[in-house]
Amino acid sequence: MKKKTFLLGAATVAAAITTSCTSTTEESQQEQVSSVEIAETPEPQESQPDTIKGSIPSEATGSIGNADIKINYHAPGVKGRIIWGGLVPYNQVWVTGAHMATSFETDKALIIDGKELPAGKYALFTIPGKNEWTVIFNRDWQQHLADKYDQKKDVLRVQVKPEELKQHQERLKYEILGKNSSEGDILIAWDKVGLTVPVRSNS
Repeated sequence: MKKKTFLLGAATVAAAITTSCTSTTEESQQEQVSSVEIAETPEPQESQPDTIKGSIPSEATGSIGNADIKINYHAPGVKGRIIWGGLVPYNQVWVTGAHMATSFETDKALIIDGKELPAGKYALFTIPGKNEWTVIFNRDWQQHLADKYDQKKDVLRVQVKPEELKQHQERLKYEILGKNSSEGDILIAWDKVGLTVPVRSNS
């Protein structure tokens, strides 16, 4: 009887040791897994960088006086590139966006630089310059880039002086801002350059 009791006791001790080792091993593995999971979890960031490579389809809408205006365009990003005099050459007709021509639509006639732009839909082109830009409204609004641009189809051209922006504008941006009951501005901004086109409703 004593011998059996001793054997049972030894078995119990061995089982206890085995259980203890197994438990310790599992705890160690859990700690290691937890450690890996924590290491792979990225730190939260306050602002996410713009990682979209292409040009984003965008739209700007607004009212100036009694005219409702809509601008459809593709917004390219700077992406660390030299824009003015680089990606966008000076003194050449630019689609003022990407891909298809930027379209400008107004349901009422507008007065821009003292000239009338009838109600309708147009392609909005520009000719960037270091000291002055030409803003063009062309009747052929549905075209790819400026590949088929025809100056004979220009409805209106105005001269505008560029401004240096206080803050970097990563993606090309259009805005339509009404200032009072009859006047407002068309704003174009990209990189460090901004353009303000004064507009008045013709009514």
